Amino acid sequence: MNDTKPEMETPKGERIAKRLARAGVASRREVERMIVEGRVSVNGKKLTSPALNVTESDAIKVDGVPIGAAEEPRVWRYHKMAGTITTNRDPQGRPTIFEKLPPHLPRVITIGRLDFNTEGLLLLTNDGALARYMELPQNAWIRHYRVRVFGHIDEKKLKSLEDGVTIEGVHYEPIEVKVEDEKQEGANRWLLVSLREGKNREIRRVMEHLGLQVTRLIRVAYGPFPLGKLAKGAVEEIPNRVLRQSLGKFFTPVPRKNK
Repeated sequence: MNDTKPEMETPKGERIAKRLARAGVASRREVERMIVEGRVSVNGKKLTSPALNVTESDAIKVDGVPIGAAEEPRVWRYHKMAGTITTNRDPQGRPTIFEKLPPHLPRVITIGRLDFNTEGLLLLTNDGALARYMELPQNAWIRHYRVRVFGHIDEKKLKSLEDGVTIEGVHYEPIEVKVEDEKQEGANRWLLVSLREGKNREIRRVMEHLGLQVTRLIRVAYGPFPLGKLAKGAVEEIPNRVLRQSLGKFFTPVPRKNK
């Protein structure tokens, strides 16, 4: 008698959420919400659950529009200007960064976000899975900012932020803060701030907790990617070789199809 159990077949293809994330539609989590909202269909059938594997032969649509083939992960540096938001649409009618992007760019999503009045480096990608990886605090991507503040600076209080701080029940992980020019005096000073989390309005809330008002906030680097001399509103793609060096095994390009 043969007691050997039959081997289970491995499902073909990949999960629909991963497929759409690789196509730059949105992050996996956002795609799952889109599916629940009835915005995704496969082969003419509207999905109600993300528990589905798809292959390259499946016809996938989002909001009735076919998605393109997944390409290799690409990342762009964008110099966001203050007075713009990082969502596709705004109920208040405020300008979005997507209205400012050049028309030649493919469909992209942001890696993290910047507040309405925050400026500087914003990374864009065509791959939602890559965006999710780079946003996770445990992956140690340090964000660097120049912050102009108004008020009296207490260097001991700034130093204490390296142990983390809890404000109104919200805990913020360690933040490193240095005074940019210690010889400069006056009520307006520039600080160099480095952190890993980037919670909503984190820097503004922490500075306010220390009695300082943020009057300008500029992100100057995200992990190994600097803002550099990129002009305001400009977009520049990060070379493929740089992505490979920076992302290591997490940068797994998908071969392009011959047209």
